[in-house]
Amino acid sequence: MTVLRKLAFLIATVMLALTASATDKMPVVASFSILGDLVSVVGGDRVEVHTLVGPDQDAHVFEPRPADIQTIAHAKLVVLNGLGFEGWITRLAEMASYKGATLVASRGIKFRQMADEDHPGRRTDDPHAWQDPRRVIDYVRNIAAALGQIDPAGAPSYRENSRHYIEALQALDAWIADQYASIPKAKRRLITSHDAFGYHATRYGIQFIALQGVSTESEPSAKEICKLIRQIKQEKIKALFMENMSNSRLLEQLAKDTGVTPCGKLYADALSTADGPAPNYLKMMRYNVDQILLGLKRN
Repeated sequence: MTVLRKLAFLIATVMLALTASATDKMPVVASFSILGDLVSVVGGDRVEVHTLVGPDQDAHVFEPRPADIQTIAHAKLVVLNGLGFEGWITRLAEMASYKGATLVASRGIKFRQMADEDHPGRRTDDPHAWQDPRRVIDYVRNIAAALGQIDPAGAPSYRENSRHYIEALQALDAWIADQYASIPKAKRRLITSHDAFGYHATRYGIQFIALQGVSTESEPSAKEICKLIRQIKQEKIKALFMENMSNSRLLEQLAKDTGVTPCGKLYADALSTADGPAPNYLKMMRYNVDQILLGLKRN
């Protein structure tokens, strides 16, 4: 066999092995980027994760594409946050004639209540539970269990991956609490684009005042904006934050009306791209806390 034939044979062998390896991975669909990261960490090299709503994209206004139908149709597992966060998923699964397993990753978590913007006077569950690392521990356990049911041979690997990740989440939670301890409680107030940080607020004693409700599609009334302007001026709130997946128009107008210069950008419902400051959940949370601390120190 000539050198060229040997080289061609080796290349073909490697390509075949890579193809087999790729097809051996279990196809899993995650609804949005933060959830996709959690599934990737727990699944490790046994799963191939496809994320529908990618980095810097807004799941509240997401419109599925034709390619998403094929992606779901070939999945063995679809992982959702639940609690109405992905209002478009049921129709998408129907269009794909999806017959595989579905996991609501937030299953069993104790949820906080918030005002229901569609039904004044009522309360509803807040879907943004990932803003508290302790609740993400439950997400991770649910993901490991679901993957193990579909792929029993990989169950020990999923359990081990989740164990290591839970340790990292516990360390993250302790770090965040320690960081905020340096800020007096009276100064722990900030303004954000929409109501996505309720769990973070409850866990760490921070007051988040949101321009919009739980959905980025909602718009505050002129009366609500005037009330917020008065509050900012009276309480001398200097921490004003935009979000990576929200329209900045309202917050920019608020900054102009109050004379407060906006702080940095927070990552609420989506990760950054791989070259950004928040390419995975752990980095996103640390980045957000660093930015929040800088803003709170203005107050």
